[in-house]
Amino acid sequence: MFGRQEFKERRFVSIKVVMDTFSKSKRSEIMAKVSGVNTKPEIKVRQYLFSKGFRYRKNVNDLPGKPDIVLPKYKTIIFIHGCFWHGHENCEAANLPATNVEYWTKKVSSNIKRDFHNKELLKMSGWNVIVIWECELKKKNREKRLDLLIKEILYLGLDR
Repeated sequence: MFGRQEFKERRFVSIKVVMDTFSKSKRSEIMAKVSGVNTKPEIKVRQYLFSKGFRYRKNVNDLPGKPDIVLPKYKTIIFIHGCFWHGHENCEAANLPATNVEYWTKKVSSNIKRDFHNKELLKMSGWNVIVIWECELKKKNREKRLDLLIKEILYLGLDR
């Protein structure tokens, strides 16, 4: 079925660690500037949905996980996850930095658990949940993924 993924508890058994090219202070400065809302991937998805006639609410505070996009008419929620921050399995962009590995492993693992918990709460409340990964929105995949998103929304919205 479109958009439904079973949770498999992911442990970072074989962590791929990459050497950090920045100093610790520079890395800290970069990470501090990462925004949680209105990211480029979110904006791309919202623009696409709007161009196809979908109307939505964004970053809804009163729903678990503060969803990036909420389509009330279709009872569907869309999360746009950054591959690094949300631990996208088997994705190059999800490699952990070589410095402070223990911290990053714990941080990403807790994000994965929180994401799973929030998705379950939303499903129990009758919402359809779709997750789009940042890497799926790269130029070579974007059109295909966004076309699939429309199909998912329409398909999942039928069973409301």
